[in-house]
Amino acid sequence: MLAKQTESVALMETFFGFSRTPDMPMNEHMAFLRGPDGFLLSMFRAQDVAYPKSFHVGFLQDTPEQVLAVRERLLAAGFTVPEPQRNHGRLTFYFDAPGGFVIEVESFLGDTDSD
Repeated sequence: MLAKQTESVALMETFFGFSRTPDMPMNEHMAFLRGPDGFLLSMFRAQDVAYPKSFHVGFLQDTPEQVLAVRERLLAAGFTVPEPQRNHGRLTFYFDAPGGFVIEVESFLGDTDSD
């Protein structure tokens, strides 16, 4: 399971700007990461996790172009990522992350772009 934990940490670092927190442990059971704004993300390994059907972690981007850029970087890294969809004034996509959880990447479209 260490491989999935390591893959999850690498995904958060590479694509969403998180960094390892040197004063907190990272091992096969847990990892603590800081976001660019200081947000602390605590990740723990567990067996037989059953997330609610709609559970996901979302990363709001400033612009639709950033959503597209994140998607291109994920595709280049070998992730399976669907085309972004327009949905209720947002451009958004979801993909399966290592570790068995879902990530959403989205941006608001602005007043001139509507569904």
